[in-house]
Parts: sequence; structure tokens; C-alpha cells
Amino acid sequence: MRHIVLILTLWSLHLLGFAQDPHRDGLVQLSGVVVSGDSLTPVPFSSVIIEGSNRGTIADYYGFFSLVVRTEDTIKFSSVGYRDAYFTVPDTIHQSRYSIIQLLQKDTIILDQQVIFPWPSKEQFKEAFLSLNAPTDDYDRAFENMTREDVRLAIQGVPMSAQANNKYTMQQEYTRMYSQGLLPQISVMNPLAWAQFIQAWKNGDFKSKK
Repeated sequence: MRHIVLILTLWSLHLLGFAQDPHRDGLVQLSGVVVSGDSLTPVPFSSVIIEGSNRGTIADYYGFFSLVVRTEDTIKFSSVGYRDAYFTVPDTIHQSRYSIIQLLQKDTIILDQQVIFPWPSKEQFKEAFLSLNAPTDDYDRAFENMTREDVRLAIQGVPMSAQANNKYTMQQEYTRMYSQGLLPQISVMNPLAWAQFIQAWKNGDFKSKK
């Protein structure tokens, strides 16, 4: 009786060990960390997918991941801004757990230029633009009612401001101080002198008085 109990106990332990050892079915608990290849810093929330299946996981904030795989499975690691990396689980593993450190190399993603238009076609844009009734303010309406000649005359009739008069007076004072003690300058290149000459000529100041 004792021998039967002993045999049954040993057989139960054998079955329990077989059930608790997933490696007997080719299953391996694959764990590791996904890090950047240039700085060796963790790549958070990277995707860990078993190729050819719909199983996988997401690494945590520190790049750690863990999932059950089979030997000879190909694992794909991907993350935005990095090149995809692949790891094949070796068939020479003799334990139920296996750890790796997976490197991801940075990659530059160049997107194609996208031009966004509010209208599906140029013809519709042209039609909408030509039919646009843009509102006008008081300034636009006043400018449309005035011709170029009216604008020119209005500008000429506007007196100089206080700042402009002060600037003109200071320039005259600087010129007087600069030429003090010197011979009088010829105002051939002075635009103000030419303006005064033309205005005096128009007014008839140079006509001989009999």
C-alpha cells in the first residue's frame, strides 16, 4: 500500500512539474528593455509584436516589456521616430525565461508635402473668389470717390506738422552753424532751393517791373 501511495505521489509531482514548465511546449517568457541605440535611454511605449500573429504587447514608460513567445518566433519592435527592429527567439533556449536588451536606431521621417485648399478644385475657388462681396469701410469708399488728382492736391494742401517744422528748423540751424565763417554755399544741389526757385518763377517774381 505504501508503495502505491509513493508511486502516485511521484507521478503527481512529475505531472505538476510538466504543467509548470512551459518550455516543454516550446513556450518562453520573453522579457527585456527597449532602448535607444545612440543614447541607451529607454524608448517608452514601443510596440512589441509577434510576426505572423495578432499577439503582442506595449512597453511601459521605462521601455520594459514581457510576453510569452515560442522558440523561433520573430518579434518586431517599433516606435515612432525609430527604425523597426526584429529579434528571432533562438531554438537553443533550455530555460523557460529569456531576457534581452533591444536597441532601436533613430530614423528621420520625411513626409510628402500636402497642400490644403478650402475648395476641391481651382475652378470652384475662382468662382467663389469672383463672386465674393467683400465689405468696404468708410476709408475705402472715400478713396474710391477721389481721383488721383484730388488726392495729389489734398496732399499738397496739408500743412507740415509740428514735428516736421521742428526737423526743418533744426536742419537749417545745423546748416548755418556748419557754414559759419565760410563762403556762401551754392544751392545748385539743394532741392529746397530749387523748389523755392520754381515756385517763385511760377509766381512771376522774376518778371521785370516797369
